Order: sequence, then structure tokens, then C-alpha cells
Amino acid sequence: MTGSAIVKMAWRNLWRQRRRTVLTLISIAFGGFLAVLMTAMQDRSFADFIDNAARFGAGHVTLQHPEYQDQPTLTRSISLSEEDRAKDSSDEDVLKIVDRTAGQAMVSTASDTFGAMFIAYDPEREDENTMEFTEGLTAGKLFETAKDDGIILGRTLAKNLDANLGDKVVFTLTDRSGEIVSGMERVSGIVTTGSVSTDAALVLLPIGTVRKVVGYDPTETTQVAVFLDNGRKSVEVAQRLRERHGGDYAVLTWDEIQPEIKAFIAMKVGGGRVFEIVIGILVAAGIFNTILMSVLERTREFGIMLAIGYSPRQLFAMVMAESAFLGAMGLVLGVLLTAGPYYYLYNTGIDMGPIMAENMESFDIGGVGMDTVLRIGIFPENAAAIAIAIVVATLAAGIYPAWKAGRVDPVESINLV
Repeated sequence: MTGSAIVKMAWRNLWRQRRRTVLTLISIAFGGFLAVLMTAMQDRSFADFIDNAARFGAGHVTLQHPEYQDQPTLTRSISLSEEDRAKDSSDEDVLKIVDRTAGQAMVSTASDTFGAMFIAYDPEREDENTMEFTEGLTAGKLFETAKDDGIILGRTLAKNLDANLGDKVVFTLTDRSGEIVSGMERVSGIVTTGSVSTDAALVLLPIGTVRKVVGYDPTETTQVAVFLDNGRKSVEVAQRLRERHGGDYAVLTWDEIQPEIKAFIAMKVGGGRVFEIVIGILVAAGIFNTILMSVLERTREFGIMLAIGYSPRQLFAMVMAESAFLGAMGLVLGVLLTAGPYYYLYNTGIDMGPIMAENMESFDIGGVGMDTVLRIGIFPENAAAIAIAIVVATLAAGIYPAWKAGRVDPVESINLV
């Protein structure tokens, strides 16, 4: 019997029990639907979260003093020359390189004093792709140049200080020599980040102002933030920058700078993988049941086929072909089932703000505010892995029933009623 004849017979066999076949296809499609949406939700949310973390922090890749990670003080500064900056910017994966000076400070008004985290930046080099805070301005205006006057406060910090637009704020920090220095600016803006802890401690300053107060040179800073088109390439870009700069700077990826965010993502991804495995097992069990029942119902038929000259290998191939058809059709049906919801969630998403507003902490993970609009977007390799897993699970579920079909005793099976 030719291979094409076996395939045709396998196709006909599937539709001898239409209801069972349709229910099996629906279970495969629904399992694929859940796996794709769950994975796409994680891929998009964590990719966006990493980008937010980079904008809140010091980029996808950070250049800094070799000792800054262990002792983040303003005494450990670096200066990246324009020549080196140009070479780094020429990397195909690098979107932008900006200077950031960050550290701890005390901020005071006539009403109160609080500890804060300050970030000094150059507004002429930054944009919405590199500075997350600029999108949360609720009052006042943003800086336009690195030498502007003014200070921008987090919303909660401004409230705690009883500081309004135009009020004087004194900020105190240590300079490059470790000496305590102070500056005074008027409140020029108030921002909200979606992170409770960040809003209560955030101070934004023009980098030129901070350089003048702490005694830095015009190109001196604590960190050089490197932003990428694709944050998933952080490790590759960091390795290239290490080779380019040698040991002059510590070159760290976003997860080395913010390990708590890496741990959170790893935990969530691990939980998602367990959920997907459970779905896969349930789908495979349904397929196994369908094919095994089909084989048991046709025991007499298989016995007759063996008696008239069919080989056990041919019967095995026929049942495996039935499994392959189930996997392929289930995959196609899954794509059709997933396409509409995926398109909507990818482009529009669901606003979770009203739900999350009941618990403000849900906005804040590791000091980084999360987007309240739920969108999805699956990485190509993950989509391919799910498709392959569906086909493999379907084929694996058919191995034992196919083997059993070829082991039927012709004499005994023919005498079955």
C-alpha cells in the first residue's frame, strides 16, 4: 500500500467520528490560544517594562566608574570623549547615548526637609525614548537646556515639602571631593511617574547646574546611559562596548544595574512557563484519549487489515498520520481563533488603570511604574516554539495508540463481536 493511500485512509478515519474529531480540534486550538495570549502578554509587558526601567534608570546598557556600582557616590565619575561617544553611537543597535548624573540629596523648603534621589540630565540630548519622567509632567514646564534654572519634583515629594511652582527649594549633596555643597532653585515643574516610591523621592535637575555645584568638568558625569532599539540585545551590545573601551569603564546591562527587576521578571516568566506546560499536558491528554479510543474501536478492523497483508508499520504510519492531521488542523484553527483578539490587544489593549487604582502599589515594581494599558506582542521565536510544541505534543500523543494498532492479533481481533 502506497504512502498516499495510507494518508487518504487516515484522513477518512478522522471523520468517521466527526463530533469527537471536532471537539479534539477545538481543544487543541483553545490550548494554542491560551498559550499564545499568555506568552504574548508576558513578552510585551516585560519588554515594555524593561524599556521603562531603562528610561527611569541609566539605559539598557550603562557605562560608569568601575567602583560606582558598589559605592554610588559623586566622587566616582567618568568622562566620555566625543570621539568615543561617536564610536559607541555608530553601533547598529544603539539608539542614543546620553549623560546622567544621579545620587542622593537632601531637599528643603521653609516647611520641611526630606531625603531624595536626584537625576541630572541634558534635555537637549534626551527625548521620550530615553527619559520616562518627561511624559508625566502635571504642572509647570520641563527644562529646555542643560543650564536652565529650576528644579522639578515628584508629585508626592512636592506635597510633602509643601512646595508649589515658584517656591524656593534648597538641595544639598556631596561634591566630587566628598564635601557637602548646596544649591537653590525655584520649583519649575511637578511630575508623576506612576510609582509611589519614586514620586515621593524624585528630583530632576539640569545636568549643567549639577556639574557647576559639584565641580564637574563639562563632560563629566556619573553614568553614561546607552539606549537600544531592542532591549533584548543588551548583553551583545555591552560585550561590544567592553571590547571597545577595555577596562576604562564598567559596562553593565540593565539587569545588572537593577537586579530586583530581573528577579521579578524571571519569577513571572517561570510561572508562565509552568502554566503553559499544564495547558500542553491537558491538550496532549485529550488528543491521546481521542486517538486511543479510535484505535480500540477499530481493533477488529486492524485485525482484518493485518490478515489481508497490511504490515504493522503501515498501521503505525496510518495512525500517526491521523495525529499529524489533528495537529496541523488544530494549529490552523488556533491561528484563526487567536487572530482577532491578538490584533485588538496588540493595537488597542485594555486599560487596567481603574482596577489597579484600587491598589497603588501595583503600579510600582522596583521603583519603576508599569503601564496600566494591557497590550500584547509575542516574540517570533516564542510563536514558533508554541506551534512546534502543538505539533510535537499531538504526534507524541499518537505514538502509543499507533504502536498498539500494529500489535493487534489478527485471529483474536477478527473473532471480536
